[in-house]
Amino acid sequence: MLHGSLHCEQVDLAAIAEAVGTPVYVYSTATLRRHAQVFRDGLKAAGRVHLAFAIKANPNLAVLRVLAQEGYGADVVSGGEMRRALAAGIPAADIVFSGVGKTRAELCAALDAGIGQFNLELEEEGEVLAAMAHARGQRAPATLRVNPDVDAGTHAKISTGRKENKFGVDIDRAVEMYGRLAELDGMSLRGIAIHIGSQLLDLAPLEAAYVRIGALIAELRKFGHFISRVDLGGGLGVPYKPGDVPPSPAEYGAMVARVTRDWDVELMFEPGRVLVANAGVLLTKVIWVKPGSINPYVIVDAAMNDLARPAMYDAWHDFAAVHPSGARMTANIAGPVCETGDTFAMGRDIDLVSSDDLAVFRSAGAYGATMASTYNSRALVPEVLVDGDRFAIVADRIHPETILAAERVPEWLEA
Repeated sequence: MLHGSLHCEQVDLAAIAEAVGTPVYVYSTATLRRHAQVFRDGLKAAGRVHLAFAIKANPNLAVLRVLAQEGYGADVVSGGEMRRALAAGIPAADIVFSGVGKTRAELCAALDAGIGQFNLELEEEGEVLAAMAHARGQRAPATLRVNPDVDAGTHAKISTGRKENKFGVDIDRAVEMYGRLAELDGMSLRGIAIHIGSQLLDLAPLEAAYVRIGALIAELRKFGHFISRVDLGGGLGVPYKPGDVPPSPAEYGAMVARVTRDWDVELMFEPGRVLVANAGVLLTKVIWVKPGSINPYVIVDAAMNDLARPAMYDAWHDFAAVHPSGARMTANIAGPVCETGDTFAMGRDIDLVSSDDLAVFRSAGAYGATMASTYNSRALVPEVLVDGDRFAIVADRIHPETILAAERVPEWLEA
């Protein structure tokens, strides 16, 4: 806050709204760099580490370039994300390809690009990948992702480590499967991968999962298998609302160092939300303050198609006026999309706002623009990156007429 107005670094958010319009995502370069450095520093005691940003959290090319400059590789879950990582200057050797549904075309493209690691999700995937690599005279570098059947204690839709989730192979079947895959021509199986969920506020589930992985490593080595890498995934949470107290990277790093001290492997990490969530806001404008039966509705020009997390997960994002007067109100906050679910908050204590006031949804740098859509034929939200006292549009607003121009009416429907 400078001179009574919210700023991103040294840039007044009102100036961005005037230049770009609203709604718009705004990211801070300084915050991205600081978070990247703090996460890395927190893992100093863990020994040999490889950091790969989970691109799904925020795939904007400029954001990726900043993190590439900070020495981060990329964790990708599609061919499109792989191409983004390469375009941002991330070396192919520093790219990890995760995901339960890699297509044969994506596996082929990743082999041709020379990526550093495939995280295998099922035995057939490993067999197909090995055959493709062997046909090229290559050996595909890979780990086997296991499901430790540990409840991350997070929202059900972002939990990935329970037995009933679709990710990884049953840890009880991992030893025999690892043995079969390791023998394949064209396969260079190097270790184990794991990821139990997102927005974790407690280290206990992670530690429980890592202990199970440690036992699996010991058992694999007992059978003579080579284990040089263990991918511990990501998932550290961030403080979205009052009462959220996530572990710090230093606390996380201390736990990792303690649990893995005898593993003698390179540890790999896939941080996402923890790097980018609090580096971004969604800047919006109040359209109307509509009287309600209990509380008024603050109708803003951002909607669920711009920021889907509240509608999808009942997620909390703090709402703040760009020019706060100090007065408060209790209100519901909603967007203009024709869905009851297009609601950001109900009965929330917020800054007093009125029509045409600017406001922000905080902690919107992760799973914001990347999940946006054009539902209700709305424009696709733009993105802005701030660096000190300057800013640049790093993703254009894609207007409905541009989207319409990509559609066709078949000739038999022409008048």
